[in-house]
Amino acid sequence: MRTNSLLIVTIFICTSIQLFTQVKAGGDALGSQTYDKYEKPEFCGTSCHTDFYQQWKQAMMSQAYTHHWDEIEYFKLAVPHAEKDEKVAEVKAGCNGCHAPISFLVGDVPPPKPEMNSRANESVSCDLCHTVTGFAGDTPFNFNFISSPGNIKYGPRGTGESPEHEIQKSEFLQTAEFCGTCHNEKDPFGIWVKSTHLEWKEGPYSKEGVKCQNCHMTQAEGVSADVGNKYPDVWQHLFHGAHDPGKVGGTIELRIHPDIREAEPLEVIRFTVALFNQKTGHKFPTGSVEDRIVWMHVEAVDAKGKIFYLPVDKKGFEGEEYTIGADVLAYQDMGIALNDPNFKGVQRDGIPIGDRIFRMPYFDPQGRMTIQQWNTASQGVDYRIGPRETKLETCTFTIPADAAPGPMKVTAVLNYQKLINRVADFLGVPEEESEIIKVNEHSTYVTVLP
Repeated sequence: MRTNSLLIVTIFICTSIQLFTQVKAGGDALGSQTYDKYEKPEFCGTSCHTDFYQQWKQAMMSQAYTHHWDEIEYFKLAVPHAEKDEKVAEVKAGCNGCHAPISFLVGDVPPPKPEMNSRANESVSCDLCHTVTGFAGDTPFNFNFISSPGNIKYGPRGTGESPEHEIQKSEFLQTAEFCGTCHNEKDPFGIWVKSTHLEWKEGPYSKEGVKCQNCHMTQAEGVSADVGNKYPDVWQHLFHGAHDPGKVGGTIELRIHPDIREAEPLEVIRFTVALFNQKTGHKFPTGSVEDRIVWMHVEAVDAKGKIFYLPVDKKGFEGEEYTIGADVLAYQDMGIALNDPNFKGVQRDGIPIGDRIFRMPYFDPQGRMTIQQWNTASQGVDYRIGPRETKLETCTFTIPADAAPGPMKVTAVLNYQKLINRVADFLGVPEEESEIIKVNEHSTYVTVLP
C-alpha cells in the first residue's frame, strides 16, 4: 500500500508540474523554454512546406523582429526608456513576446540586434504558431498564448502523421482569439494600446462569423505539404495587412459632391465627402495607431490649372484639434530614451494644415501626445473609421476672385502612412516606412461663371 501511495503521489506531482509548465503564458512564460524545442523555419520550408515558407518569408510575420522601424523603436526608444523608468520596465522583455516570441520564451532579453542573425530573427515562426494550444485567461492579449512545443504540430485540417511530426487538429488556430493574443495589447498603465481583435469583436463581421483569417489568410486550392493531398480550401500564409499597399488601397471608398454646380467668383460652395469603410473588419487605421496617420486632402484646380486648397470644416467635438493637421510639436517623451530632458519634440503631423486626420491620439503621463505605446497613460477621441461606418466631412469653399472661368475640378484624396514622416526623419527610419500610400480618391466638377 505504501509503495502504491508513493507511486500515486509521484504521478500526481509529475502531472502537476507538466500541467503547470503547459499553462505558462504571457509574462509568466519568460524563460520557460529552450531554443532546441523549436524547429527553425528553414527546416519546415525545406522538408515539406516549401510554398508556405516562401509566403511567410515575404510576410511581416517573418520580419516582426528585423523590420527596420521595429528595430529602431525597440533599441533606440523602448529599451533605454525601460531602463530609466520602473513603471515601463517590463517592455524591455515584453516587446519580444510578440516580435520575437521564441526568444522571449527562452528568456533571451534583450535579444541580439538583427545584424547578429540570432534566432530572434525568426520573428513569428512556423513552429511558434503551430505549437500554440490556447491562451490563458478570458481575453487574448499581451502574448498570453500557451506554447506547447514538441512533436505534435497543430493545424486546421485533421489528425495524422507526416514524415517529420504528428498532426493534430486545432480549433483554436482557426479562431480570431488566436490572433488576438498579439493583436491586443494593454500597456503598463492599463491602456488598450492595440485592440484590433477587440475592434473586430465589437463590429459586424464577428457577428457574421468572418474572422481575421478570412481576410489575412485567404483560402485557395492547393496542398498543405509538398507530398500531401490537394484540397480546395488551403489557408494561404500571406498575412497581408497594414504594410501591404495592395491591402490598404481601396480600404475606404470616398465620394465628393457639391451643393451647387455653378458659382460666380466670391460665391460659396459646400463640398461633402462621404468616406465608407467597406473593407476592414476592424477600425481603420488599426494596430499601431500611435504611429500611423490617415488623412483627407481636398484641392481644386481651375480651368487654367491654378490650384486652391480646401481645409476641412470643423465639427466642434471634444478633442477635434488632434484630428486636423496643425503646425504643432509633439512626442516630447522621446527625450527620456534619448537622454535629452529638454527635448522639444517634432512636428506632430507632417501633413498640410487643415486636412482631416482619422486617428486616436495617445498621451503620455504629462498629457503630451506620444508615439510610445508603452508610455501611454491616456487616449483622446477615437476618430478612426469603423467597419462599415461612413463618415461625412465638409469643406466650405469661397470661389477665389482670380479663379479662371470654366470647369473647376475638385478632388478628395485619402492618404495613409505607416509612420508619421517627421518622426521617421528624426529617428533615421528608412523612407519606405513613411511613404505616402494613396487609399482612394474621387473628383467632382463645378463651373466657375464669368
